Amino acid sequence: MSTHIDLTERAAEDAGAVDAGFGLNPLVGLGAADLIAAFQQIAQHMLQHPWVTLEYQFDLAGQLLRAFNGSSAIEPARGDRRFADPVWTSNPLYRAIQQAYLAWRDSLDRWVANAGFDRVNEQRARIALSQIGDAAAPTNSWLGNPAAVRKCFETSGMSVVHGLRHMLDDWSQNGGLPAQVDKRGFRVGDNLGATRGTVVFRSDQAELIRYAPKREQVLARPLLIVPPQINKFYLFDLAPGRSVIEYLLDSGIQVFVVSWRNPTAEQRDWGLDTYVNALVEVSDAVRAITGSENLNVAAACSGGITASVLLGHLAAKQDRRINAATLLVTVLDTSIESQLGHLITREGIEAARAASRHKGVLEGDDLGRVFAWMRPNDLIWNYWVNNYLLGNDPPAFDLLYWNADTTRLPARLHSDFLDLILHNPLPCPGSMTVAGTPIDLSQVACDSFIVAGTTDHITPWQACYATTQMLGGRKEFVLSSSGHIQSVINPPGNAKAKYFLNPQLPAGPDAWLAAARQHDGSWWGHWRDWLVARSGQPRPAPILLGNPYYPPQADAPGTYVLSD
Repeated sequence: MSTHIDLTERAAEDAGAVDAGFGLNPLVGLGAADLIAAFQQIAQHMLQHPWVTLEYQFDLAGQLLRAFNGSSAIEPARGDRRFADPVWTSNPLYRAIQQAYLAWRDSLDRWVANAGFDRVNEQRARIALSQIGDAAAPTNSWLGNPAAVRKCFETSGMSVVHGLRHMLDDWSQNGGLPAQVDKRGFRVGDNLGATRGTVVFRSDQAELIRYAPKREQVLARPLLIVPPQINKFYLFDLAPGRSVIEYLLDSGIQVFVVSWRNPTAEQRDWGLDTYVNALVEVSDAVRAITGSENLNVAAACSGGITASVLLGHLAAKQDRRINAATLLVTVLDTSIESQLGHLITREGIEAARAASRHKGVLEGDDLGRVFAWMRPNDLIWNYWVNNYLLGNDPPAFDLLYWNADTTRLPARLHSDFLDLILHNPLPCPGSMTVAGTPIDLSQVACDSFIVAGTTDHITPWQACYATTQMLGGRKEFVLSSSGHIQSVINPPGNAKAKYFLNPQLPAGPDAWLAAARQHDGSWWGHWRDWLVARSGQPRPAPILLGNPYYPPQADAPGTYVLSD
């Protein structure tokens, strides 16, 4: 492998826990060994500090007594939808069950906070116990969920029949997890990924799609969208009205998008070098087709990592083909502290590397399960209740369909991403070599637009903000009031949407936020204006989407996106 990291003296080489940004943790996984180790530490601490444990047990006993004699005042946290049914308030038995559960969870949290753990082990204990606590919620059982009991009587038991059918289907088709989406109403190329365009270039790694202009004039400098390798590109082309590509075309921007090939074990040796070189080829095609000397780039998540490395590679070669870059929910500094990172160990990372090396790929379904267990209440138990206890079909939602349409990662690329966790080379100029060049992101001179989400559990916004201290050139940071995917898919019209701006970029994210100004609505309009200002002068829209050297090969959405 030509990708090289020279960090032999870095602290990350030490054995033990690895503090890593959330953005890469799903690539490691949360194995049974990690949880067992966390519970062993909890048990050991309880034995070493029995009086602290006993104190909280007595306190919990008192809270349980108050819950069942009707004198407890404990209430669920605001926004806890599990206890939204009015029966939890009106029925004394259900109210007592609710309060007993909340008292138990509160006792666990307070015990962890006051048991004398060091910082890392406290976070390990908190995460491990939260998995147990979330699973044990009374709402996850049929008798403990008043809505499920009521639905059973209203449907003469058919909700139970439907729930069992959903459960059997998921055991056979979804790896035992409740399905998050009803897939029957979606078809890529029909009601998803349906914007008119043409594949104008195809390599082993990627198809390049050019989209048909929607205005008589377009801006001269094109935009290339680089999606994550761990997902399919039509995240940027969902249903009409929610399509990023459609929105940009309406603004006169020439849009190209990379559609990554879904690799198999035969492509196990494709690494970061491979994907950076693929983007060089793709950008050559974009420039040749449009006649523009340079182009703008927008990339998300793992695609943002790849695009950033490309920028460093081009800077080392003094290649100015990228005029401006947009990085969406992308973590480049993996040292930023995150909660789940405390559970990750060097052993866990090496086990994940060995597993994908053995298979040749990291399976998309495996990755999806890790994402789900990072937020079990929202991504597992919510659907457990809906699909099994209530007997409802899972929702039919375009974003959830895209999320379930998983892809694989080649073993080599997976290994390269894991090295970013272990060694954190990107903040250290010259510590990483890709495609024969040392990577120094401070030498990237183009303008950059960096987007993060306040409630993002995959790439925490504080970790995304660190990119502003790493890149050269003029930078703008935008903080959206959304989660990981919702920060990207944020079309105008959402009355609840807002974003934060602060032209100053102090060293710390908290200082930035303290002086940031809130703006109502979607950040898309602000980005469009930023992008238009960097997209050159208007010119007549092209009649042909390709040229003699890059002829049309297939209609959008192409062929790679349709492969399983």
